[in-house]
Amino acid sequence: METYEIKKNPDGTQITVRDVQEYLLQMLKDIDAFMRRNNIPYFLDSGTALGAIRHRGFIPWDDDADIGIMKEDYERFLEAMERDLPEHYVFQCFERDKRYNVLIPAVKIRMKGTYLLEKNFLLSNRCQGYDGCDGVFVDVFVYDTVSLNRSTGLQYRLCNYALTAGELIMDNLLHINPVLIKKQFLKNAEKYSELARKEKSEYVGLDLTWVWNGFYPPYHYKKSELFPTRYVKFEDTYLPVPSNTDAYLRRCYGDDYMQEPPAGMKYAKHIEEIRL
Repeated sequence: METYEIKKNPDGTQITVRDVQEYLLQMLKDIDAFMRRNNIPYFLDSGTALGAIRHRGFIPWDDDADIGIMKEDYERFLEAMERDLPEHYVFQCFERDKRYNVLIPAVKIRMKGTYLLEKNFLLSNRCQGYDGCDGVFVDVFVYDTVSLNRSTGLQYRLCNYALTAGELIMDNLLHINPVLIKKQFLKNAEKYSELARKEKSEYVGLDLTWVWNGFYPPYHYKKSELFPTRYVKFEDTYLPVPSNTDAYLRRCYGDDYMQEPPAGMKYAKHIEEIRL
């Protein structure tokens, strides 16, 4: 198996992608047990789902892990984490810490006793001041109702793109926490999905807080393509993926998703600094 190095330590040892994946695998196992205990549906998301199908585990050069949940389960999910998340983890989200950046995935679950600095300066973690705040993490993405009508909620889309610029400038250049901007940003996302539900849209996708995939939702799925999830082999365990993984992965990565990228694209993308 090829080794993908992330960091060379002063003593000559190295930290590899596989080292990080060992921590992420334990996190995913613990999260799965937590979700089962609390009856919260979820699935492996994005590259983690692709790894499950194409590699029966992690993509060998992938240095992060993602899961997805539905917005309808979100508040119940937060409440469950407050009372039942294992003590060696912390979670971060705007609803519980107003320093949290709303332009990143809705929740980060972090492992205490580790440290990870992401490469993206503009979306860096601001939640400082408690144990385990910068640990290795699993991202939680939220899915909600979306509309295939491009005029639906256009005002909310325009507003959120403008608010994105304001959030980046105030948080990163002026070092001011733009709480009111963040609140409006989240409110616009809720209003958009409300309009989509009133249209009786049968499609769901990443909610309007995730502005990085384009002005209109590029990835949309029938809810029946995501749920009920099914458990598949993942490393030395079994974890849930969308019910129709072929449809899901074709929309995310194209019809040739089972084909690996060229060697020049196989590298760790997310980690600037790490301590395990």
